[in-house]
Amino acid sequence: MATPTVELRVFTEPQQGASYDDLLRVAQAAERAGFGAFFRSDHYLAMNSDGLPGPTDAWITLAGIARETSTIRLGTLVTSATFRYPGPLAISVAQVDAMSGGRVDFGLGAGWFEEEHKAYGIPFPSLGERFDKLEESLAVITGLWETPSGETFSHDGKYYPIVDSPALPKPVQSPRPPILIGGGGKKRTPALAVKYADEFNIPFASLADTDAQFGRVRDAASTAGRDPSSLIYSTALVLCCGRTEEEIARRAGVIGREVPELRENGLAGSPAELVDKIGRYSELGAERVYLQMLDLSDIDHLELVASEVIPQL
Repeated sequence: MATPTVELRVFTEPQQGASYDDLLRVAQAAERAGFGAFFRSDHYLAMNSDGLPGPTDAWITLAGIARETSTIRLGTLVTSATFRYPGPLAISVAQVDAMSGGRVDFGLGAGWFEEEHKAYGIPFPSLGERFDKLEESLAVITGLWETPSGETFSHDGKYYPIVDSPALPKPVQSPRPPILIGGGGKKRTPALAVKYADEFNIPFASLADTDAQFGRVRDAASTAGRDPSSLIYSTALVLCCGRTEEEIARRAGVIGREVPELRENGLAGSPAELVDKIGRYSELGAERVYLQMLDLSDIDHLELVASEVIPQL
């Protein structure tokens, strides 16, 4: 059985085809239903679909949702460091944190989808350079946020040198919003998580791979002198829940997936099956599960999970 500490969060992929209004409706439904957070991806190009009506910007979207919700936390899984300079990004996220009354969780990653960079004229350097830029972005963003008011921040960086920044505005959350870092990288990802993150996430991974990656992060924390339990560990899994086999199959069909594959690789089946599988991830240390909701028109799906899964966690 799952432990009482597992929090369910809603995770959307709007580049696959969603307007701001679609996202707002899901976020408000998730808030009413008692989910812990509403998250969205940060992509500019659809994958294997036409993506109509076209992409929405992650932080503009979350700013709007921040003003139309009151309790649910808001975040990205994850913002791409290739899309934005860290100084302006720190301003944007701090502003959304203020607009939400301090409800932002900030996920940041290196970026990986080369085609979307080509489609919108965004440079796409090598993997090593992307990780170098991610690390420096984290140093700049946390440095700006954590600089005491009235002092300035400078950073002698290779990519993003900062000179005498007033380091404003400050986020509402002090000293900064929680930072999420995730992925399956075996060395640099755990090291960056240990240095900068409050939460480590591994998405769409098997129980065995999740266990191994959580172990690498815990080992990296111990090596760095950080208490491994000071990090929150989480996973993300595609959601396909139904009360009957027919309902499960219908929801799988809408998102173009097969039920046996979803049961193996996602969070699929009856509410009881979901509780059981969440429990197995919980036994590995997962304290949060991000439910990848691919059909954003299916509010009943969220309400089913809220009424029949959340109470058992």
